[in-house]
Amino acid sequence: MDAPPAPRGPRVRFSLGSWLLPVYTTLALVFLLIPIAYTFIFSFNDSIKSNISWRGFTLNNWTHVCDAQDVCAAFSNSILIGVTATVIATILGTMIAIALVRYRFRFRSAISLLLFLPMATPEVVLGAGLAAEFLGAGVEKGLVTIIIAHTMFCISFVVVTVKARVSSLDPALEEAGRDLYGSPAQVFWRITFPLLLPGIVAAALLSFALSFDDFIITNFNSGSATTFPKFVYIAAARGIPAEANVIASAVFLIAIVLVVAQQVSAAARRKRLAKVG
Repeated sequence: MDAPPAPRGPRVRFSLGSWLLPVYTTLALVFLLIPIAYTFIFSFNDSIKSNISWRGFTLNNWTHVCDAQDVCAAFSNSILIGVTATVIATILGTMIAIALVRYRFRFRSAISLLLFLPMATPEVVLGAGLAAEFLGAGVEKGLVTIIIAHTMFCISFVVVTVKARVSSLDPALEEAGRDLYGSPAQVFWRITFPLLLPGIVAAALLSFALSFDDFIITNFNSGSATTFPKFVYIAAARGIPAEANVIASAVFLIAIVLVVAQQVSAAARRKRLAKVG
């Protein structure tokens, strides 16, 4: 009798989706990281007037970052505008979000709809409209007009973010505080506000990022004032100074460090809670 056939090993099946998605993800990630890598590498370029071609490695750009004309002033303006607009928009947007969720009043639905208009309107239209209003009112363009413009379009993002957080709160927690004879202010600051804080912080970070990065609306309403995105746009014609690349790289690295620190802190907190449970 013939010997039985030897058992075959498990078949390895190859499907299009098993390798197409990883390849696509890798290519997309590389494509997104190329400009960041270029910016970081050319922050060490020993450039003179132009930073387009590589001339050699140097650390002077990092140690003398403010040597380039107006780069630090433009960065300081962006920080000032971003912080001011974020604080104002976060305070106003949080109050609007609480009012829209917790109270019933006339035109409530219309206000909710109108708050989405700045998010849906193209920035060119929004920037030109605000510039026309400032011109009609005789307001001189500068840092103040930029802060007003940034606050106006950041409020919508704050309202949407905080509104979702307010909607998820359990009213029974606030009712328990009132049952324990807490005043409205005590209930808000000791119960409501801590529960809303993650949403408020997320909205504030989003607002600051949008304000710091904005160019189109800023360009319409800045006048002679210069922000960091505007400085980079003007300097791009002759080659962005290496010092500008230094600031951009530093902002990126700081953001990465903050995200990693937050993730590590959250993981440690979950680990402690798991041990307690």
